[in-house]
Order: sequence, then C-alpha cells, then structure tokens
Amino acid sequence: MPLTDAKVKNAKAKDKPYKLHDSEGLFLLVAPTAKTNRGKRWRLKYRHLGKEKQLAIGTYPEISLAEARIARNSARQLLAKGIDPNEAKKEHHAQSIEQESNTFEKLALEWLERQTAQLAETTRNSLSRRLSNNVFPAIGDIPLSRLSSRLILEKVLRPIEDRGAIDLAHRIRVTISQILRYGVSCGICDRDYTADLKGALKPIPRKHHAALDTEGTTDQQKVGALLRAIDGFDGSPIVKCALRLHPLVATRPGELRHAKWDEIDFDTATWEVPAGRMKMKKPHIIPLSQQSISILNELKKLTGSGSYLFPSIRTAAKPISDNTMNAGLRRLGYTKDEIVSHGWRAIFRTLADEVLQERVDIIEAQLAHQVSDTLGRAYNRTSFLKERRKMMQHWANYLDGLKAGAKVIQFHQNANG
Repeated sequence: MPLTDAKVKNAKAKDKPYKLHDSEGLFLLVAPTAKTNRGKRWRLKYRHLGKEKQLAIGTYPEISLAEARIARNSARQLLAKGIDPNEAKKEHHAQSIEQESNTFEKLALEWLERQTAQLAETTRNSLSRRLSNNVFPAIGDIPLSRLSSRLILEKVLRPIEDRGAIDLAHRIRVTISQILRYGVSCGICDRDYTADLKGALKPIPRKHHAALDTEGTTDQQKVGALLRAIDGFDGSPIVKCALRLHPLVATRPGELRHAKWDEIDFDTATWEVPAGRMKMKKPHIIPLSQQSISILNELKKLTGSGSYLFPSIRTAAKPISDNTMNAGLRRLGYTKDEIVSHGWRAIFRTLADEVLQERVDIIEAQLAHQVSDTLGRAYNRTSFLKERRKMMQHWANYLDGLKAGAKVIQFHQNANG
C-alpha cells in the first residue's frame, strides 16, 4: 500500500534502520535515533544500464510525501530519456556552485578588462573607481542568478541619488547596463535588469559649461578680453600654449591635454585624434589654422622631444592634469562661473553659427558630434574636411580680430540653422 502522511509522521525509530515503501521505487528510510539524528530520509531505488542504484531525495519533514513523489516522478522522466538521475543531480549541483561563484563583481571586472583596447586609461580608471566605490560594496558579491532590477535600484542607485549625485546615478546605471549586456552575450546572465529602470531615477538637472554668456555683442568683447589675458599669461609657457591653442581647435579639454606629437601632421596641417580618446569612440581629424600651426611650432621647441604636447611638470610620461587649464583661467582672474576650459566649445558653437554664419552641420562635424546626411548615414572623420579647414581659418582670423579689439559683428539668425 502507498504511504500516507499520517504513516510517515508516526513512523518510530527502531534499533535498526528500516524502510517504509511507497510506490515506483520510492521509500522512506527510518534511522535509529540512538545512532544518528538524521531521522527519516527519502530514497528512490531505480535501475540504470542494468545496475541498481539509489537516489537521495531529502529528509522528512523538510521534504513532504507529496514533494518526494514529485521528485520521484522527475527522476523517472530522466530515466525514460536515458539519463541517470544521480548524474543529473551532480551536474545541477555543479551548475549551482558555478552560478554562486558568478558574482556581479567578477563579471564587471572581466568586462572592464576587455575595455582596455577601447577606452582611454583615464576613462577606464574612472570606471574602476566608480564601481569600487559605489557598486561593489552593495551588490558585488551577489550571484548574477539572484540579481534583480529592484536590488540594483534600492542597493545602488537610490543611495547615490539620495545624496544628491543624480548625474552619477544615471552614469552608473548605464555602466551596469553595459556590464549586464556583456554578460548576456557571453551566456553568463539572463538579461539586462536595468532595462526596467528607465524613468525610475530623477532627471539630470541641465547644466551648461560656463562660456562667457555668448548671447550678445558685449560678450564678443569679453571673448576678446579673455584672449588678450591669455596672451599675457605669466605662468608655465607650456600651459600658456595650451590656453592659446584651445580656442582655435575647440576640442574637449581631455582630447587636447592628451595630444601627442605623432598625431600632428605639419605638412597637411591636421591633427588626428585616435578613437580611444574621442567621446564617440571614432577617430577625428582636426584641420589646423595658420595660427594653430604657429603655436605648435613654438611649443615644439619646448616639448617636441617627448611624446605629449603638454607634458606634466612632474613627469614627461603623463600629460598635464585635467585641472591645469582651468587653474590657468583662474590665475587670469576668471571664476568658474564665468569660464571653464570646456566652455570654448560652446563659444565656438554659438559664434561660428550666429556671427560667422557657418553651416550648422559643418560646425557639428568639427565638434565631433553625431552628424548624418539626408539619408541618415553617419559622416566619417574626413567628412567636410575641406569646408572645416576653411571654417577653422575663418574662426582663427575672427578671434584675432576680437583680440585686437576690432568692432564686433552683430548677432543674427543663421539661415542655415
């Protein structure tokens, strides 16, 4: 007769182990209490490849009679497919151990290691610090199989948001997404849980880099005054060259700081920035005006024997720090609310469009923003090179005029905008 719940519950220990049989090979092994405290254990007797074997299912009352029968039926289904239930159990156990060892931190470090070829060293170090400071302490040791959208939001993103670092919370959400998508592609995790978190964080407050408020004719005069102040800079001659060159090229400060001499082609008057240093991760060609070439010729006498155009004062193996150019502007008496080095891009974008009436798509291409043609195809690094060269020379001449105190040009709406 098959077992009942009452019979299993009331089974008493004897001097020797004994079995209570259910059906289809399932039985309850009752151990003597004097010899072991393991009590009542479920077992399944079966044959595989002509050999009699037993499968340990679990102990009672942790595993009920109904649950033991479900386990028996699952084992018999495996046998019907020619699979040994014990071998399947071992494989499942090994997979469970592997899943427990596949933590978020392990995956993140593997992903970060694979970014070596794509990311600049400074960017990679910054990502590593963000993960170590904000993510690993919260979810680093959690297996990927137990990760969830809620965990990421409550353990990682909400605490960052609550301390006022909203922009950082958004950046870290993107980084976690990149890591999980890498895990999905490798078959290590099931999905990108951050996909469920869109809209869960507060929006990033819009910020603009201080750029002398270039919205009227008076501000053009401010630009001229700043250029004259830079010419009078009495600090490091290397930093002075950086401050003079930056308005002429309008790159991101990091792209300029890390510029190397082997990227400069004096014959063609171009500077080619490698993909790893560009925000869009695509190489970028910057045409150099006559004024830019003149500054580079001066600078070459100072740093041309090394790798970087603007080496650090401490070691030629590294460029000037990310604060050096801003510190130079502060030394000239300008506050961070008036101008930051990144502000030259906004100044160029505004004045080239609304004063010089350059085409917006050419300006955007010069700034290395995503630009597409009428069919939606992205332009490559050589797009508009001829037009951009003409524009940058026009821009350099215009800045010379502002610096000399020439009459400013009135703002007006660019017909190309």
